[in-house]
Amino acid sequence: MAEIEVVEGIREIDREAWDALVGDESPFLEWSWLASLEESGCVGEPSGWMARPLVVWDGGRLVAACPLYVKAHSEGEFVFDWGWADAAERAGIRYYPKLLVGVPFTPVAGARMLVARGEDRTAWSARLGAALRELCDANDMSGVHVNFCREDEVDPIRGQGYLLRVGFQYHWHNPGYADFEDYLSRFRSKRRNQIRRERRSLQDQGVVLDVLRGDQIGEELREPLYAFYRATVDARMWGRPYLNRELFALLWEHWRERLCVVVARRGDELLAGTLNVQKGDALYGRYWGCRRELPHLHFNVCYYAAIEHCIREGLSRFEPGAGGDYKQTRGFDAQPTWSLHYLAEPRLADAVARFLDAERREAHDAIDWLRDHSALKRP
Repeated sequence: MAEIEVVEGIREIDREAWDALVGDESPFLEWSWLASLEESGCVGEPSGWMARPLVVWDGGRLVAACPLYVKAHSEGEFVFDWGWADAAERAGIRYYPKLLVGVPFTPVAGARMLVARGEDRTAWSARLGAALRELCDANDMSGVHVNFCREDEVDPIRGQGYLLRVGFQYHWHNPGYADFEDYLSRFRSKRRNQIRRERRSLQDQGVVLDVLRGDQIGEELREPLYAFYRATVDARMWGRPYLNRELFALLWEHWRERLCVVVARRGDELLAGTLNVQKGDALYGRYWGCRRELPHLHFNVCYYAAIEHCIREGLSRFEPGAGGDYKQTRGFDAQPTWSLHYLAEPRLADAVARFLDAERREAHDAIDWLRDHSALKRP
């Protein structure tokens, strides 16, 4: 008979057993990424993220699990519920702590209900959703939030009393471009010429871009890339330094095969860089920063170099992260994202349900409009 339990951190679980559940799913679900967050202290009680993975054992075999956290705030989630928390406080309803199923600081979609190969994903998604709800009620939590889940997880979890939230991001897809010029041929002439000017601008400034993967990424790049990351978050009023220097060291030691960096140089000077993650047929854009601002530096380092890399490597998609309407004009099209929310207090649940009904309609309308107005000509 299967046994469901909560454990104190991902490092309580055998790495091979956990990664067997992850399989081809998002790299940010892998043991090494989650364990590095814990070991570095980016995740832990002082940060307001207490790792409590929910796991299911059957005859000593790990058959299902989900990355679960007890949250003391709503920072670093990218499915924003601060408005719900404020409404709860005004109504005298305690909102924290709450339960979150997701990946810390990472707005990347993927399976949230990890299920062993050969098992029924739909049945286990429903069962885990029910178990999370029971855990929430038994421990007097305000709710359970399943962020950036897979589309096929929506119906089974929603059937357990969860509310559906729909958002969208901008993703790039590769139908089989021969090269970057082939990609540019899909744009109308005005936009195509603009991208060419932006690429030439960097060359005219004497800037060279390098794309490096895995063992090509030397130790000498670790500190500059961390400094670039901090420069970006420190320069923004809303920026939060969720990641620390120790995490970067652990990623270089344990996860370098997943890293893909783009760095901009002028002579011997390192100007800018972005730390991306690659797995399977996908590239994920993550942490960007620069030492000095140059015209079109950001677009070239974060987008054009990455797209060219994807075409060269035969990758099918590039997910550059949350936000940024300017991505749409550069060939990134709207892709829906899904999250599911169980709120224990009936008054709060009713209010949020009404809000989400309207928000879903707006999200679908926006996605339809953005797709109809894609910067790319239809093939």
